[in-house]
Amino acid sequence: MRHPDTDRTPPGPEGLDDAVRNPYDPSVGSLPTSPVAEEELENVTKTGTTTVGLTTADGVVLATDMRASLGGRFVANKNVQKVEQVHPTAAMTIAGSVGGAQSFLRSIRAEVNLYEARRGEDMSIPALATLSGNFMRGGPFFIVNPILGGVDDDGSHVYSIDPAGGVMDDDYTVTGSGMQLAYGTLEREYEDGLSTAEARTVAARAIDSAMERDTASGDGIFLAEIDAEGVDIQGHKEFAELL
Repeated sequence: MRHPDTDRTPPGPEGLDDAVRNPYDPSVGSLPTSPVAEEELENVTKTGTTTVGLTTADGVVLATDMRASLGGRFVANKNVQKVEQVHPTAAMTIAGSVGGAQSFLRSIRAEVNLYEARRGEDMSIPALATLSGNFMRGGPFFIVNPILGGVDDDGSHVYSIDPAGGVMDDDYTVTGSGMQLAYGTLEREYEDGLSTAEARTVAARAIDSAMERDTASGDGIFLAEIDAEGVDIQGHKEFAELL
């Protein structure tokens, strides 16, 4: 007498039970999603912002204003640090949703630390830019438009990273709601081979120009100076000493 199980047609791959599935078969996971619906984003705290990145003869200068707003209409905070160190010789500015940006920075720092622990060396800045673009394209980071600036063995780098994951390398770049105003200053004053002190002045003038007309930018400036020795970030409420 045949066993009843032998009368069944062996299941194909689609009918294969999880209990007998080959554990080494590839599987597709799912990306995390945000519970915030797109129509709710008007009430999300945003940096609004103007952020600037410039390469110099010795490194990189990043600059941002200090204002966070709700929909660009109400000032939610006047002392927001929008530039953070993410690597021993690199920092990143944030523009867009505050929550999305904070989550993004935490994820990037974790990956940089993991890379160093596994390989015993620092990640290159182009590799960090590629990683950041991949995170933006595949992760749940609402409306984040950062600038990455850093120094490695190949020199100074500035990258703008758009919300869709696009990564663009340039000598200088601007993101945020005040970008058109800041770009005017940079187009007029940026030159190849600026010293760090000269680049700091140009960056401060670009932020100051944006703050004059962009209601989502204001309340002071944070400056990050990056070279082969590390990252130094300082906040300034007054512009006189910088201009």
